[in-house]
Amino acid sequence: MRLKLNALDGSAARTGVAVLALGVALLVWLSGIGAAIDRAVEPLRFSLWPRNPSGQLVIVELDAASAAAIKRWPWPRDHYAAAVDRLREAGAASIVFDVDFSSPATADGDAAFAAALARADGLVALPTFAQQATARDRRSIDNLPLPALREHVALASVSIAPDPDGTVRSAPFATITGGMPRPSLSAYIAGMSGQADRSFPIDYSIDAQRIPRLSFIDVRNGRFDPALVKGRQVLVGATAIEMGDRYATPRFGVLPGVVVQALAAETLIAGMPVALSEPLALALALLLALPVLRSTSTPRCLAYALAAPLLLILAAMMLQGLGQLTLPIGGPVALLLTAASGRLGLRIRQRFETQKLADAQTDLPNRTAMLLADNGDKAAPLAVLQITNFESLLAVLGAEAEASLVLRIAERARFFAQEGQVYRVADRLLAFRLSAAVEDSEAMSGMRTLMLQPVEVLGRRVDAAIALGIVDGEAATGLAQAALAAEQAAAAGVFWRRFDGDQAALSDQVSLMGELDSAIASGRIRVFYQPKMAIASGRITSCEALVRWDHEIRGLLGPDLFIGLAEQTDRIAPLTLCVIEQVLHDLARWHAAGLQITAAVNISARLLASEDFNDRLCALLARGIAPSTALVFEVTESAALADSAAAAETLVGYRQLGIAISIDDYGTGQSTLSYLRQLPVSELKIDRSFVQNAHLVANDAVLVRSTVQMAHELGLKVVAEGVETEECLAFLREIGCDLAQGYLISRPIPAEPFQALLAGDGRRAAA
Repeated sequence: MRLKLNALDGSAARTGVAVLALGVALLVWLSGIGAAIDRAVEPLRFSLWPRNPSGQLVIVELDAASAAAIKRWPWPRDHYAAAVDRLREAGAASIVFDVDFSSPATADGDAAFAAALARADGLVALPTFAQQATARDRRSIDNLPLPALREHVALASVSIAPDPDGTVRSAPFATITGGMPRPSLSAYIAGMSGQADRSFPIDYSIDAQRIPRLSFIDVRNGRFDPALVKGRQVLVGATAIEMGDRYATPRFGVLPGVVVQALAAETLIAGMPVALSEPLALALALLLALPVLRSTSTPRCLAYALAAPLLLILAAMMLQGLGQLTLPIGGPVALLLTAASGRLGLRIRQRFETQKLADAQTDLPNRTAMLLADNGDKAAPLAVLQITNFESLLAVLGAEAEASLVLRIAERARFFAQEGQVYRVADRLLAFRLSAAVEDSEAMSGMRTLMLQPVEVLGRRVDAAIALGIVDGEAATGLAQAALAAEQAAAAGVFWRRFDGDQAALSDQVSLMGELDSAIASGRIRVFYQPKMAIASGRITSCEALVRWDHEIRGLLGPDLFIGLAEQTDRIAPLTLCVIEQVLHDLARWHAAGLQITAAVNISARLLASEDFNDRLCALLARGIAPSTALVFEVTESAALADSAAAAETLVGYRQLGIAISIDDYGTGQSTLSYLRQLPVSELKIDRSFVQNAHLVANDAVLVRSTVQMAHELGLKVVAEGVETEECLAFLREIGCDLAQGYLISRPIPAEPFQALLAGDGRRAAA
């Protein structure tokens, strides 16, 4: 079950991101950054959607060839007169000049030009423009054609104002010169009217190279195809570099002024261009940001965050190419990027918060989540469920089964949890508030029945050993107490136990672990030996080493008081090595006395995969205290049959050192004898739970008899532990069991009495 942090994912947080994004966009717009962004992407905007010119306009260019032919500047105006006559005769729809005629040239040339304009009778438009008086005097002076040239012509403004960066991006519809509003040259050609000093964006997606051009000198001399001019607007202007009149443009770099005028005219011929307002663009960006802001999935949020700016830019390109609409994108893109960054930031923060409150493997809420959610609740009992054979199950199933195992058990626990909420507070621990007081009730019995049923994990049914601890109180202190109660229940072999509040006993356990290291170092760890008797001969041929702690204050402590704690606190390795060293010294002494016997030592499942333990073991055996062939390592069935390759390799390594391997507690796990054949096992120990009543209970008798028979067929010896009566021993003798261990033979005794027992007749101890 995933945790959802609504405070980080609610509408208020999303609204906050939207307000922040709008604020950033307004700042970008008002500061001019948005305009700078728009200018930066203009070349791309125009290049991605190129368009051809209308074909209605022809440029007659005052080019280098014409300048070379006429050989003087300014040109005498009889050249222009000849060109006007040729164009009029060819059927031009109009003839528009982008050439300054505001000052006299030669008298004959001016008269010839005036006569040609009169013959054209309104077909020609001459330019007007305004210019700064001097470098220091910033007043504007209007320039009009000579009075003699105005009578039969129209006047059009050729004034173009570059932006502050020197680039021409727009042209006016009209300007006021000489106190009169004049249409701009481009508006005149396109036949479109407009308000004075109101501009329109020039469409630089039009390919300037495709506008038809004629050289002025060819037109003057009549060396051109009249079909290129007939019915078209003719624009006459300078393109030669030496004549100046050049402007920077967004797409084409520096262009002659006449070409810029032609592009402006082509823009209006295609239709009225419109520059959309920034507020309208921001509103569109907000609409595109809605999917980003409303997304509750990080992948979808990221996808929307990438798609929204691309959609906006694509929309700007399409509007530019199809509808002559210029959409500003600087502020809107800033809005979208801010919205995306803010939303993704919230999602990432939410993910981090969720990870802090969820178990990484199972996604169950963790200990921190429980402490936050508990809020000092004491109304319902707090329960901690322990999977007591957690490591053994993982050894058999593999580490990849951990999540599935925990989730299957958590599903069952939800039936008994308040609102079905279960927390994973440690690897093997689940915690929850009980939905009702279930102690000593049918509900507790039902819970036990359900929890102890086999669990299916990755297609395999296994038995999970469950112990439950219960405490009244808040989670902050109750979790540790309930976990301790679960540990006590597991040790006592019962399903559940309530925490009894015995702090003295708890303190004793804690202090024991603090004292164990010094006990090992000071030699207060003792080894007792329980004999194994060869049933056929009645003689003792082996023994099992059992650890005791000779505590300075509490006296002799049995293993049940400290072995489990030693495993939990990672002290089992030094404790086991201490026992093995004592056993080796005792074996050396017995062998020196002529008593040939082997001794078995229990090896914890935790140690099989411990490289450090095995290295230290090899170093101990290398000292040659006693032959390693006199050692037997007893390993529990579940540990020996782990799917871990490292554990199997370790057993093989022990066998190569000469140490025999015995499978302890056989019959309590999931293995078969045929599977054991794949491991270097030489001995089986049948668990006491099957042996004690085998002579009385038919099912137990069948299991013990069949195990002995199959083990012998595999070349294995069989040890029956828990032998306490003569009748049980007789049954074992009858079925051919090899060795017997139990109180009937002898209780565990120290090394000296055990040696005395061996030195006698080597038979069972006195009752």
